[in-house]
Amino acid sequence: MTRTLSAQHDRFALSRPFRISRGVKVAADVVTVTVNGDGATGRGEGVPYPRYGESIDSTLAQIEGIRPVIEAGADRQALLSLLPPGAARNAIDCALWDWDAQRGGRTVAALLDAPEPERLASALTVVIDTPEAMEAAAREIAGAPLLKVKVDAIDPEAQLRAVRRGAPAASLIVDPNESWTESLVRELQPLLVEMNVALLEQPVPAGEDAWLEGFTPAVPICADESVHVADDLEQVARRYQAVNVKLDKAGGLTAALDLAAAARARGLGLMTGCMVCSSLSIAPALHVARLSDHADLDGPVWLREDRPGGVRDRGGWLTPPDRGFWGNA
Repeated sequence: MTRTLSAQHDRFALSRPFRISRGVKVAADVVTVTVNGDGATGRGEGVPYPRYGESIDSTLAQIEGIRPVIEAGADRQALLSLLPPGAARNAIDCALWDWDAQRGGRTVAALLDAPEPERLASALTVVIDTPEAMEAAAREIAGAPLLKVKVDAIDPEAQLRAVRRGAPAASLIVDPNESWTESLVRELQPLLVEMNVALLEQPVPAGEDAWLEGFTPAVPICADESVHVADDLEQVARRYQAVNVKLDKAGGLTAALDLAAAARARGLGLMTGCMVCSSLSIAPALHVARLSDHADLDGPVWLREDRPGGVRDRGGWLTPPDRGFWGNA
């Protein structure tokens, strides 16, 4: 078997700024991996995240470092020991899933002995802005079943009340992106109940969450930055009620499925999330989303122009990509 692997930096401009507590994005910078050989082409995408010490250059260097091994035939299981969890491993792993499906004339769902992806509810994000702007943004998407609300520590009460006024009926996930303190989490419990919040995502920094082991929240708290792979769950399960599974954190669909299964075995709730990305990141994530309680996969919704044939959002309902886009489905 002759197989080649290539990787490149692709940039997708956003239609509007994506503002969270730790900064603002105006473009999605991704690494696209392509595997060619045996009459098939597989693609995968990784999104390097500075929060985890990643950059486009470091991700491309990681991929180049193991390219000869992958071209020599290393499979997805071997990949788990060749690279640590992160964007580089994710891009290669997903490209290999796609390549295996294309080469065998089967879908990734068939390889997993699982149902094909279907339309699902996926959160639409309201980013940080003035309360007035956040209310207006929420009103525009108020018909969606689930909203993700980005907040900070400056005036989260005003932000949440504004979004709730704009979208009185939507289920809410509140995401401070590690910007809150223990005291603020405790102080805002009654407000979260009053606002009928379904999930509070990673309110405090990952290295400052030990106090959660003795805390009973009024609203379930979901780990994001605190959980990457299944080995993290022994500690995480003592502190959180749910976990956010992201392929870029886990390092691919292979590890993400392992994390999802291990989390369920511990009785934890599941959310499938993403970075700001193209549909090439979302297509494999749909195979985790079908196992989850919540999906937050609106990364491509923020792009000025997505990859052709990608996922489509209609009022908070996400439709899988066109057949042949990824995974032969």
